[in-house]
Amino acid sequence: MRVIVDESLCEANGFCESLAPDIFELGDAEVVQIADGPVPRDREIDVRAAVDQCPKAALRIVE
Repeated sequence: MRVIVDESLCEANGFCESLAPDIFELGDAEVVQIADGPVPRDREIDVRAAVDQCPKAALRIVE
């Protein structure tokens, strides 16, 4: 599984980063940055929660 961000929707609220800081990072960007490669299996639950709870629905899972 991979996760992608729609940069036109993302407002960099940081909610995803709070759930999975090893996958999502705000840094200095106004759009969340996502770790390269597939999401590790042991992180899938937190990543799915971040996608489901994104306030702007900017994240999407690609199987």
